[in-house]
Order: sequence, then structure tokens, then C-alpha cells
Amino acid sequence: MSSTSQKHKEFVAEPMGEKPVNALAGIGEVLGKRLEEKGFDKAYVVLGQFLVLKKDEELFRDWLKDSCGANVKQQGDCYGCLREWCDSFL
Repeated sequence: MSSTSQKHKEFVAEPMGEKPVNALAGIGEVLGKRLEEKGFDKAYVVLGQFLVLKKDEELFRDWLKDSCGANVKQQGDCYGCLREWCDSFL
């Protein structure tokens, strides 16, 4: 059984709105800045990429690693956060 962080729980508990990219589980200040520099400044922009990749875990993890250098745990946290948000709100 995997546990989720408080950040994850807070993110999936409500609509995304204009939340910054670093509101996503697994994305802290450093990765958030790297994503912002590539135009992914809001959580919904990362969600768009997640959907373009058809919610495929392997493709999304690879994209996150290539885009901002996210490690395996960060990739999994972010993927899980977006997957659960989609299950609740889409």
C-alpha cells in the first residue's frame, strides 16, 4: 500500500484552477522552476501534457525526467497525483 503526501491529498481534493506547477505532488521549487522555464508554469499546463500522452505512465514519467530531471520518486508522485485528480474530476 502506497501512502500519499499531504501535498497530494490537498491537490486532489479540489478543482485545479490556477494552481502553480509546484502545487503538484513530486514537484518542488527546483523542478517547478525548470518546468516554468519550459513554459509549464501552471499545474493545468502539466495536466495538458499528461492528457496529450493519453495518461500513459511510462510516457509521462519519461517526459517529466527529460523536461526537468525528475527522479523516479518525483515522477511517480506527480503521475499519481494527476491520475487521481483526473479520476475525480474528469
